[in-house]
Amino acid sequence: MNDRMKIDGFGELVDTNTLRITRRLPGPVDRVWAYLTDSDLRSKWLAAGRMDLKVGAPFEFVWRNNELTDPPGELPEGASEEHRLESRITEVDPQRSLSFTWGGTGGVTFELEPDGDEVVLTVIHRRVTELSTLRGVSTGWHVHLDMLVARLREMSPFTV
Repeated sequence: MNDRMKIDGFGELVDTNTLRITRRLPGPVDRVWAYLTDSDLRSKWLAAGRMDLKVGAPFEFVWRNNELTDPPGELPEGASEEHRLESRITEVDPQRSLSFTWGGTGGVTFELEPDGDEVVLTVIHRRVTELSTLRGVSTGWHVHLDMLVARLREMSPFTV
C-alpha cells in the first residue's frame, strides 16, 4: 500500500474506541486552520460555534445540516433544525493541532501537516465506546470532511 492510499483511505481504528481519519487537503495550512477554527468557515462544512483558542475555554458546536447544501436541503420528518454540543478546548498549537472535548463520546484532535501545496489533516476521535456510535461518528466525519475538501477547492458541495 502506498502513502497516498493510506492518507486517502477510510480511516482506521487505532484501538477499540479510537478512530483516526487522514485526508490530503488543498493548502496552504493557514487557510485550512481557518476552516477548522473560524465559526463562519467551519459552518460551511461542519458546525458553527465561536472558539476562544485557549486551553480550557468552553464553546458550543451548532449544527444546521440542512444549510450545508445549495440550495438548503430538506430535513427528514421529525428531525430538528439544529443540534448543539457543548465542548471545551483541551490543546491548541496554532496551525498544527487543535483538541477539544466532544460531548459524551470523547475528545477530538485535528492535526495539520504541510506537504508542499497540500496539507495532511488527521482527525482523531477518542473514547467512542459504543460500536453503533463509532459507526455514526465515522460516517459523519467522512461526509463532513468531503464537504471540507469541496470548500477548500472552492466547489459547492452537494449542489442540488
